Amino acid sequence: MASCNIQPQKINQQINTQRTESQAAVPIKPKPEIKEAKLIAVGDIMMHSTQTRSGYDAKSQTYNFDSFFTPVKNILSQGDWVIGNLETPLAGEDAGGYTGYPLFNAPAQLVDAAKKAGFNILTTANNHALDRGEKGAIRTIANLSDRQIASTGTAGSAAAADRPLISTKNNISLAILAYTYGTNGIPIPKGKDYLVSLIDEKKIVKDIAKARKQGADIVAISLHFGEEYQRQPNTQQKQLVENLLKAGADIILGSHPHVVQPYKIFKFPGKNGQTRKAVAIYSMGNFISGQTKDYTDLGVIFQVNIRKKFPEKTTEITEIKAIPTWVHRYPLNNQLKYRILPLQQIVTQKKDSLLATSQYPVLEESLQKMNKHLNSLNSPKKSK
Repeated sequence: MASCNIQPQKINQQINTQRTESQAAVPIKPKPEIKEAKLIAVGDIMMHSTQTRSGYDAKSQTYNFDSFFTPVKNILSQGDWVIGNLETPLAGEDAGGYTGYPLFNAPAQLVDAAKKAGFNILTTANNHALDRGEKGAIRTIANLSDRQIASTGTAGSAAAADRPLISTKNNISLAILAYTYGTNGIPIPKGKDYLVSLIDEKKIVKDIAKARKQGADIVAISLHFGEEYQRQPNTQQKQLVENLLKAGADIILGSHPHVVQPYKIFKFPGKNGQTRKAVAIYSMGNFISGQTKDYTDLGVIFQVNIRKKFPEKTTEITEIKAIPTWVHRYPLNNQLKYRILPLQQIVTQKKDSLLATSQYPVLEESLQKMNKHLNSLNSPKKSK
């Protein structure tokens, strides 16, 4: 009788074992998931002498430039990657003093202000990178690093220049590469080509491939190129941009002309018969500067939304937005002050205490013209 009681237990154990084995054989499907992250970029962050003076407090003998960025902080802070072109060395006052054009050198407090506003990446490949020589370029990198702001476009060693900057936000990895057409005739020290990344199409194509190999989902390239004060891209800009996008770049962020040039949306054949969307803005203009020529007080906050699907790990650009900005110069306490205003918000609310009522119609007209200009290279269907 005792043996009869044991037999059913053995049968149950066999059934349970078979169930477990059969469950293990069925693969568990990963749960579909979507992650998103936003790239926000602006053009040239310049520092003319009038700007440097605007942030100086004679009593404390200190600099503060927070007011430059305060009106746009709420927009910038929405970005996961917030990128600008730092078009001045931060070489320290002992490197020939703080100066504007033609050889720039700004207080590092400029970057403190930029960081408070939301910037976390600054590109340094531009024609003013060597305004304070090799030492100035290296000090600039150190000043950014000390403030936990990533930089790319200049490097203190060949090894550092060889490492693409890849930043991961919300499980999306973005590579940011930066290059300039030149350094205003200031020679790069012999044997130190790594110091400033110059535009070399073949090298950039290799850098794109290297970034992909190192895990970049999206590749963004800052190009300091084009003709100053020209509001349309030239043939060379267009050709280089198209070649780099075809080679696998996703986003091109242009700077140098000091005026805004339009952006263009591209469509390329992608994987599995899908279409790959890419975008280039040929020039984002001046974000902040002391320049007063026509259109040099207008800039853009360029937003690109990126979506990644899991488990496929496919990445795509889903939304593109260009927000026109204007540099407002105004007197306060016997100083000329500067701030960046988001035009749409300003003309909609009409509540800014530092603006005269008569200024709003002028700004509204500038906004309408800038929106039309920015989107002029896209067909109505593509611009939506």
